[in-house]
Amino acid sequence: MAALAAVAGFQFHRLGLIPTAVVGPPHSLTPGSFPDLNGKPQAISQWRGKVLILNFWATWCIPCREEIPALMKVQHKYASNGVQVVGIAIDNVSKVRDYAAEMHIDYALLIGGMEALGLSKELGNGSGVLPYTIVFDRAGKVAYSHAGALTETVLGTILTPLL
Repeated sequence: MAALAAVAGFQFHRLGLIPTAVVGPPHSLTPGSFPDLNGKPQAISQWRGKVLILNFWATWCIPCREEIPALMKVQHKYASNGVQVVGIAIDNVSKVRDYAAEMHIDYALLIGGMEALGLSKELGNGSGVLPYTIVFDRAGKVAYSHAGALTETVLGTILTPLL
């Protein structure tokens, strides 16, 4: 299933298709938690009050890997405005740790597994595509969701009215 999701995400990216915003029922920031790279549980709700970019990804997902530099730039550009990028990896912690070090990923990374894939589906990712990104407003409500890779420009357009 995960491999199929990666292929679907890659096809969107390769063909230059940018899906429009998919905002389903008014979801709220989840009360769940996932371990960070050190195994310490991190509650998603700790970022309530910030504009939260929750990005589901994996090290084996090519569009996910291509998207990471844009997410890092967005984190740097908008952090002072209360924006937080959080990556939830559907992957092995050692692979994520190695890839994060290689890429110098400096936003929050959590390890999700199948539970995280289930959460992404609850938040509108019915087909389980990676990458999948949800933007929450400061009140913790879903403002935008997107299947496939996002660019810095698109993210900036999404974030501006939420700041």
